[in-house]
Amino acid sequence: MRIVASSERFPVSPAATNSETRPDPVERELIEFAEFADETEAEPVDVTDRVLESPPILEMAPATLADPVPDVVADSTYFSFDALRPFPHLLRHPLRAAYWVFEVAFGVASLFALLALLAAIPIVNFLALGYMLDAEGRVARTGKLRYALPLLPLAPKLGGIAFGTWIWCWVVQLIADAATDAELIAPGSGVALAWQIGLTVATIGVALHVLLAIARGGRLRLFFWPTPLNALWLLRQLAGGNYAQMAATAVTEFVAALRLRHHFWLGLRGFMGAFAWLFIPTAMFGALQDTSKPGQVFLTLLGGFVLVCVLSWVPFLQARFAADQRWSAMFELKQVRALYRRTPIAFLLSVVLMYALALPLYLFKLFETPQDMRWLLTPIFVVSIYPARILVGWAYSWAVRKERRSWLILRFLCGVLTWPLLGFYVFILFFTPAVGAAGRAVLFQHHAVLLPWPF
Repeated sequence: MRIVASSERFPVSPAATNSETRPDPVERELIEFAEFADETEAEPVDVTDRVLESPPILEMAPATLADPVPDVVADSTYFSFDALRPFPHLLRHPLRAAYWVFEVAFGVASLFALLALLAAIPIVNFLALGYMLDAEGRVARTGKLRYALPLLPLAPKLGGIAFGTWIWCWVVQLIADAATDAELIAPGSGVALAWQIGLTVATIGVALHVLLAIARGGRLRLFFWPTPLNALWLLRQLAGGNYAQMAATAVTEFVAALRLRHHFWLGLRGFMGAFAWLFIPTAMFGALQDTSKPGQVFLTLLGGFVLVCVLSWVPFLQARFAADQRWSAMFELKQVRALYRRTPIAFLLSVVLMYALALPLYLFKLFETPQDMRWLLTPIFVVSIYPARILVGWAYSWAVRKERRSWLILRFLCGVLTWPLLGFYVFILFFTPAVGAAGRAVLFQHHAVLLPWPF
């Protein structure tokens, strides 16, 4: 008697099979770092229980995504947003390898541009903080720097759509300016009429070209590909009858990869936890208004002392929170201090670099920034803060994996160096309300651990 496999009796769709067999990107990173040493427990803990699961992502099978047009071949990751395409063989396909490098570089630039855009919008900037904490938490859990850019597979496509659309809209704007000039110079003439007709044709053609490029996947190269080839690809997909399902899958994956609710909630909790630590010492530090009153002077000095202590631990408390994604992790100071005893040099270097990169940002507080320039300053804040957070996450991961404490003399020397360096940072911070346009409010901003925005 022949045993009939379940797949023969009940055929399973390729999309369902692929989505079930391929692990979630968060699960893949946790498989490589399966055991997480917790100071409060005697045995290692599986961190899969500590990480929020991402929404299920639907995928099409590679066979359904085969592109009959030979110009741009769609592969199994063409509509996937959780993994980069494999690097082509450098000797066999040098052009493809060069394009892969360009696409990754363009994706990194697009990712920072996206974070800068999010950071410039009030309330929405919690998303930017959440994405940074997510990247920091991934590095803290795994100790691998390749997880420092979780949105990198999505960024080239999103940046390609934004940049490609902007380029073609700029072309239409040039034609519109020429048509306006012709109408002003010779109103009602044949030349002015020709320019108006050309503007109409260009607008329709550009709109059709942009829509076809987006319909085909939105990669940057498709916006500069001939329109008939994009149209031919779309017609063949429509004739095959699977384009609607493929487009729906792409949109579903795109929205799922963003994880907007998860990152917003992560950023909001990370902000509230750090602000809870910093509010009281910052308020004490900014209490000085009259130097003739000894009480205010003493309160300011005490606030500065407490602020140095808090600033030395808040980055690693945030890293612990991002790694475990537990609200109580923001207040587990004892566990973080135990981790410091294992790798004091890594903690010292990461915290010093974080505040050293954040200190020049206060120069932009010396004057009231015009409204149209604020958008140009936000990328500077993101580029300065992002690498420091990744370094803090890496230092935290190294401390978790190390079992022994460092030498007492080494811990003592690192502590002795931390105090004057952070004391100098707080000393510079003391003068920012006197020279800044925002007054004492600038003391509460703390760009290194709170929201990365210049307003």
